[in-house]
Amino acid sequence: MVSLNREAEGPGPIINGFAGTGFRIGEEVFERGLWLTPQWARGWDGDGLDDAALAPLFAIDPLPEFLLLGTGEALVRPDPDFVAAVEARNIGVEAMDSRAAARSWGLLRNEGRWIVAALMPLG
Repeated sequence: MVSLNREAEGPGPIINGFAGTGFRIGEEVFERGLWLTPQWARGWDGDGLDDAALAPLFAIDPLPEFLLLGTGEALVRPDPDFVAAVEARNIGVEAMDSRAAARSWGLLRNEGRWIVAALMPLG
């Protein structure tokens, strides 16, 4: 298990490590993928990457600035139709590998950024 250490933590769920193919928040391990908002964290199987499937992430108020999309072990560019559908909601999409997305989540939340994340499993 790998730990991420920070001097300060922003409000809401913060990823503090990796466990196998999943993510650790506090003492809870999400063995597969993970959805994050500034208010909650939920396990996700990494399937159903489309605008409708991710609707719970976009239901927060106010709308998030952007979706931080973790694409697994390596960066995989999301389908342009998916990006267009999310951007039609006035929400940007930032894609990167899931480890980088997990680190970025903590940094951006510490800055007070109002974002959401969908992180695919690490393997």
